[in-house]
Amino acid sequence: MSRLFGDVYFSRDSGIAEARHVFLGGNDLRRRWTALAARGAFVVGETGFGTGLNFACAWQLWDEVAPPAARLSYLSVERYPLPAADVARTLGLWPELGAYRAALLAQWQDFAPGWHRLVLGAGRVLLTLVVGDVREVLSRVEAAVEAWFLDGFAPAKNPEMWHPGVLAETARLSRPGATCATYTVAGEVRRGLEAAGFAVEKTAGFGRKREMLRGTLVGPSPARWRAPWFARPPATTDRRAVVVGAGLAGTATAASLAARGWSVTLVDRQSAIAAEASGNPLGVLYARLSPHGTALSELVASGLQYTCRRLGTFALDPAADFDRCGVLQIAHDDEEARRHARLAALGWPATLLSRLDRAEASARAGIDLPAGGLLFPAAGWVHPPALCRALATHPGVRLVLGREAVQLRPAADGWVVSDVGGAIATAPIVVLAGAGGSTAFTQARHLPMRSIRGQLSLVPATPASRALQTVLCGDGYVAPAYHGQHSIGATHRFRDASTALTAAEHRENLDKLARLAPALYAAVGGDRLEPAQLPGRAALRWSAPDYLPIVGPLVDATAFASAYAPLARDATLEVDAPSPWLAGLHVNTAHGSRGLVTAPLAGEMLAAALEDEPAPLPRAVMEAAHPSRFLLRALIRRETPRLADARHPP
Repeated sequence: MSRLFGDVYFSRDSGIAEARHVFLGGNDLRRRWTALAARGAFVVGETGFGTGLNFACAWQLWDEVAPPAARLSYLSVERYPLPAADVARTLGLWPELGAYRAALLAQWQDFAPGWHRLVLGAGRVLLTLVVGDVREVLSRVEAAVEAWFLDGFAPAKNPEMWHPGVLAETARLSRPGATCATYTVAGEVRRGLEAAGFAVEKTAGFGRKREMLRGTLVGPSPARWRAPWFARPPATTDRRAVVVGAGLAGTATAASLAARGWSVTLVDRQSAIAAEASGNPLGVLYARLSPHGTALSELVASGLQYTCRRLGTFALDPAADFDRCGVLQIAHDDEEARRHARLAALGWPATLLSRLDRAEASARAGIDLPAGGLLFPAAGWVHPPALCRALATHPGVRLVLGREAVQLRPAADGWVVSDVGGAIATAPIVVLAGAGGSTAFTQARHLPMRSIRGQLSLVPATPASRALQTVLCGDGYVAPAYHGQHSIGATHRFRDASTALTAAEHRENLDKLARLAPALYAAVGGDRLEPAQLPGRAALRWSAPDYLPIVGPLVDATAFASAYAPLARDATLEVDAPSPWLAGLHVNTAHGSRGLVTAPLAGEMLAAALEDEPAPLPRAVMEAAHPSRFLLRALIRRETPRLADARHPP
């Protein structure tokens, strides 16, 4: 029973029987799933996740009748996700759902408002949970749903869930011929569905409900205009891909594609995975959020939670490879303290974000701190090379190391990726994920990327410094002792492509530590350390001018300028010319210093687009990260796109 809405989550007669009768039976899913093609995804949409009972029942039926290589993509909107204890207690009423309950609870947590992607059943089942008001968030969803479970609380109790605008959005998000089912036969619901384009009929209900509704979308899906330069390119049925770059972005892309049954060739110029910017001994799961709901803030918020969930699903050693020790962002000045206050007021669950005063923060960190700050208790640190190796460990991924891809050539069956010695691999899909090296290819030279040199320093731990229990962030960061050393850093140097360690940058990192945590600086004997003698690591991170990653399909830059030339006169025009895609060519790059929280989710962004699945992020965020954004801006501003040259970083 929901105290907020004064209604039950499911029938008192039998919740599981009701779910099977109304939603599985009402959408004829047993027959449809038995007859599915061997591959591809079937998309279910739901309004009201509730206890997860419908999802568990759908997953159980999917396992029973769907082809082994097919995938279930389940999109659900829920404004008030239940705590894990309530989900566990409710689903525990039905022992036959035990395996599905356990798998869901292993990744269930308190969820912040926004988009959440859960990978279940070894990738065979994807749950995209959107936390928010259905009237606000459905318009931001990108999906092509084939069956709808309309399961909000009763229209009399929660009329917003059944608003005509909500039902119109379900139609917009549907494939032609999509079905829907609901337990209610309320007149306003039937009329709303019919107005949206569904042919609706009453049929036998469950238990004490004499009737229910089911419907089929007739005619084409009602659609509003969408900029063609941000549309998804035509899909391919040939699931072969080459991913260039075996750092975080490349291995995450390979993992997301391989989980969907793709054969992936992962190519890198180095002799080992994660040998460049992704090779640091320790990386922090850090998200500097904005209280203003920017695209970047939405991306890093979803990405942080996605990476934290995924870490527990890989064969990583929780002691050696990652630690959910928490991350404390220190309020180092009054302006930062005010920003923290605004963030804390956004309504994130305390298990994900909480504001601590100085005494609380010091107690949590295990060492005296100069100020309080924001605690992300589910975050921590990870050993990036171990994560990259785990991402690349899949039967569908073939590693080709020690060969530097330098050329892309179109071929009859896709693209030929070559090094100086000849062809490395051919595939219909190629993803450039080699950071700045991506712009060495002619097809991607219009992407405006810049290198940022970063150096971290390794400081010997002492008995006193080992008291540090959390990662501390502010102007720089410091992590708890790892293999007897604290990682501190990191510097930012533009227009410097060297990866040699410098004493000056070690000194800069020590100074950051002194400001961030004076007690810890004293504990490691910071004033006695000789910067020139410290070990560390320097690498180049690559970023776009707007600091968003670049994720998505590539176009022919010259043809793009020609196709959308009218936008230079009027940027509001709805130009319908098809985008001049470089068919099958994509990028996943420019993650800068945020790769741990953005690259894994970016792999899902690409894979979802290639498989025509629901996007794991709002449409506006996907567009904000789209490679064509730079060509579009240049066109509107009547500028000539700058051609990047990875050999001479800006």
